[in-house]
Amino acid sequence: MGRGRRGGANDVDAVAGQDARRALPDGLGTAIRETAEEIAALLRADADMERRIPGAEWNVGEAAAHLGLANELMAHIAAGRPRPYGDGTPQSLAGANERSLAEFGERRAEPLAEMIVEHADACARALEEGTPEGSVDTPLGTMSPPELGAYLLTHMLGHGYDLARALGRPHMLDRARVGLTLPFLLRVMPRVAEPRNTAGMNARYAVRLWGGGAFGVTLADGAVTVDERPPAGPDCTISIEPVTFLLMALGRQGQAGPILRGRILVRGRKPWLAPRFPGLFTAP
Repeated sequence: MGRGRRGGANDVDAVAGQDARRALPDGLGTAIRETAEEIAALLRADADMERRIPGAEWNVGEAAAHLGLANELMAHIAAGRPRPYGDGTPQSLAGANERSLAEFGERRAEPLAEMIVEHADACARALEEGTPEGSVDTPLGTMSPPELGAYLLTHMLGHGYDLARALGRPHMLDRARVGLTLPFLLRVMPRVAEPRNTAGMNARYAVRLWGGGAFGVTLADGAVTVDERPPAGPDCTISIEPVTFLLMALGRQGQAGPILRGRILVRGRKPWLAPRFPGLFTAP
């Protein structure tokens, strides 16, 4: 039954739907939804919402509330309803975070778990149904829809890692998800360059993630350029385990431990440039 059926309007609609969903890179929508679900599962497993996040001022309830609010903001942006949220500087974003938490009193696990999942899915759907050529205004500048999707994923992975650590549960970072964050990270790196550490610097870096993924960072008299491909003949090549890379990029981990454990390897004419690399940027 069904053999020899000629293509009709339904087939055309299906193809059009598939084309629309290509507004996000393969796997990104799935990664967004699965990460949100895994964060929700952490909260639903009898989470102590008052437990402190290691190395942070927030407790679990506050971090989960922030995630729910941020996912809602991202969903609104993806749907074409941007809202002011700081001016892109770390200080203004921190202030906006604190104000939003002060105005939002929910700290219970189940409502926050539902909120995180609902708005992550809404954001992914809006981006999938849009077009890859458009641009959106975000708290960290103008981005393409794929970059906004990578922004949402990166943000959830960072705070999801914090929640997993606080609750003594496995985190949800892996090589595939880290690779999907690169469009956002490469877009935002020049914006979060630290002028005190880049001033007057001239260097060409190649950064290669184990298992795939690479990019280049060039400094010319302190000006920072980030490229999707490493430069030819870099001064310093940094080869790094992907989860370690993201944790360092988000300020969750230093470099001494990963170097000792062999998760960062360096080569090139100027290997001494490698320890300076993390300090060239402020965690977004």
